[in-house]
Amino acid sequence: MKKGILFDLDGTLWDSSAEVTEAWNQAILRQGRTEQFTVADMHNFMGRTLEAIAAMMFPAEPQPEQIRLILACEENEYKYLRAHKAHIYSREEEILRALSQEYALGIVSNCQDGYIDIYLDQCGFPQLFCDHECAGVTGLSKGQNIRLVMERQGIERCVYLGDTQGDADAAKEAGIPFIHAGYGFGKVDAADAVISDITELPGAAAAILGDMR
Repeated sequence: MKKGILFDLDGTLWDSSAEVTEAWNQAILRQGRTEQFTVADMHNFMGRTLEAIAAMMFPAEPQPEQIRLILACEENEYKYLRAHKAHIYSREEEILRALSQEYALGIVSNCQDGYIDIYLDQCGFPQLFCDHECAGVTGLSKGQNIRLVMERQGIERCVYLGDTQGDADAAKEAGIPFIHAGYGFGKVDAADAVISDITELPGAAAAILGDMR
């Protein structure tokens, strides 16, 4: 029986919030606007779809203008992140390398196309992940994308690691257990396990999915 661990990205595998905040604020000023956002604001935005974030950032604007502005932010974000490396959590490579010996590892995010690729380019261990998917490519919900990756990879038993209520809801939609990354940005109503550091993931996954041997 093939087992897998699927990961959210922001607040789970890396923290790009400072870099993204700076990139978005630059882009907004270039659009002739005065709105500026904080890292705390970014923590609240992350994990949501681009449309939802745009509505939160520019609530007085009609949706087409919201989307135009958020796409300008996103374009600058990708340029900025390619030049400014985001924070990858301590001992992440060590833990994921060990987990990859027992589980299929993948990433499922609500981000736009290309964002996961920046993480994979920067992390130094992209080969540890067998697959990744995002809302910006498929137009599907995070729960649907979790099922899509599971089906593509033949994963029969799986757990999802994420840091927000949206991640918990996605795992529920996909019908799989959820582990809360308590070191991330958000709180959740319930989880099958909670970890305060990524080094606790092997034990939590084994307790839920069972030993591979």
